[in-house]
Amino acid sequence: MLGDAAKPEGIVDLGDRYSSLRQLLADEQGVGYARSRQADKPTIAWGSVRLLPVITNPDKILCVGVNYASHVKETGREMPPKPMIFTRFAETQVGANEDMVCPKVSEQFDYEGELAVVIGKRSRYVSRERAMERVAGFSCYNDGSLRDWQRHSQQFAPGKNFPKTGAFGPWLVTTDAMPELSKQSLKTRLNGREVQSATLDDLIFDVPELVSYCSSFITLEPGDVIITGTTGGVGAFHKPPLWMKAGDQVEVEISGIGILRNGIVKEAADFAI
Repeated sequence: MLGDAAKPEGIVDLGDRYSSLRQLLADEQGVGYARSRQADKPTIAWGSVRLLPVITNPDKILCVGVNYASHVKETGREMPPKPMIFTRFAETQVGANEDMVCPKVSEQFDYEGELAVVIGKRSRYVSRERAMERVAGFSCYNDGSLRDWQRHSQQFAPGKNFPKTGAFGPWLVTTDAMPELSKQSLKTRLNGREVQSATLDDLIFDVPELVSYCSSFITLEPGDVIITGTTGGVGAFHKPPLWMKAGDQVEVEISGIGILRNGIVKEAADFAI
């Protein structure tokens, strides 16, 4: 939901001016234009659209590992002195209500409910104090992990970049429409069972710190995404482990944003290209 472009009764189409949300954010007038259209009558029904990932073509997706105190505790790690950053590629994403795919080479598909931060302005060496001025808004993310592949080495990338293993949605809530971030709750449910629950004040490195830190080693562009890490309760630390499997339904809910819902399917055993 950009401003009020998405309404309960339908969607106000901004495609007369922008082909993507990334393009809108890259235009300094884009968010203002969206707000100017919020009084328009919706022209598209919710049921007639397929929701894509909030940003379909981000230049960068930066992921943060072990960034909740509760998750650090369950992993047995020490508190990290600096953010642990790795990357995910855009082609690995699906939108809300789409199926996430467990690849045929793994049976350890884990959920990770996370807050996604979408950058709104080009940024390099932005201070913590000015960092929120560079954020366009927030969404939900399920940073699905193939734990066996993630543990092949000390590098997380293989376990985070199988096609259709990350879910991003359902929409963008702009910073001005978001209630106080630290007081919001994050919950993950697997087949209706609550498996993760935290408030965002459990983040070790909060959003301003992450934006500032990431802008120090790379130039952040409008539409770039920072996935801020997951809380305790991931499937790998259940006894026995709780993996997502074909037929499952998973939900990531963040108060003030909404619910990201996805089904789980298994990749065909004979699939190859």
